[in-house]
Amino acid sequence: MEVMKCNTNLYPGGPTNGTGVRHNDYNTSEVSFIENVYWKELTILIAVWAIILLLHIGKDSTTTCSMTYWTLTLLQIPVAVGASGYEAVSLYKGWRVIASKGERGINWTVQQLILCCCSGILAGIVGGLLGLGGGFILGPLFLELGIPPQVSSATATFAMVFSSSMSVVQYYLLKRFPVPYALYFVAVATVAALVGQHVVRKMISVLGRASLIIFILAFIIFASAISLGWVGISNIIGKVEGKEYIWFYNICEYEH
Repeated sequence: MEVMKCNTNLYPGGPTNGTGVRHNDYNTSEVSFIENVYWKELTILIAVWAIILLLHIGKDSTTTCSMTYWTLTLLQIPVAVGASGYEAVSLYKGWRVIASKGERGINWTVQQLILCCCSGILAGIVGGLLGLGGGFILGPLFLELGIPPQVSSATATFAMVFSSSMSVVQYYLLKRFPVPYALYFVAVATVAALVGQHVVRKMISVLGRASLIIFILAFIIFASAISLGWVGISNIIGKVEGKEYIWFYNICEYEH
């Protein structure tokens, strides 16, 4: 595994308040996997994941709309806000640094931190409503912050692991998780990811432009928007023609 060490040019944009972040003429040095993991940050992520998962499991075992149900639901807010607030304060005061940008002197403003938090909330809402990962929201956000495309893509994918794995555990416990079906898609997605990574890496080495990842990301976002819109409109038209109910159902009538 390699860690980038930066030397010359500046990243455009990003929360630098005009100071810029150097990114060209990369030198690489080999480090072990253990040394390349930020264990404190990873521990915080896993702890938040585990707490919210336990709250979800407890909520699923209670009566919908009962006092216990709403208490367990609302308890997720202070957990998420507490962890996000701690990291935001750390960035604001300089206790944390975006490793891919390599400089501890980056000045984060309150507005930029609020934008990041709101984007994370939006990514979670969209992922929950549409069953999508939040990468197509987080990816462009990271690029706007001046983070390299390779790091942006990897970070957005890593963030999606937590929400996806939480859904997997919940549906498995609810006995709504078709294991053979899931294993098939895991195998296909793994092969596709490895092939895609190899092809993109070769194209970047030939063309010498990491911005290729940005164009691929833009194309995926565009294709996803068109596909979701087409499928959604088709379903609505089908329900209207069949005189089916197309509005929101009463959440308190939902049974696990």
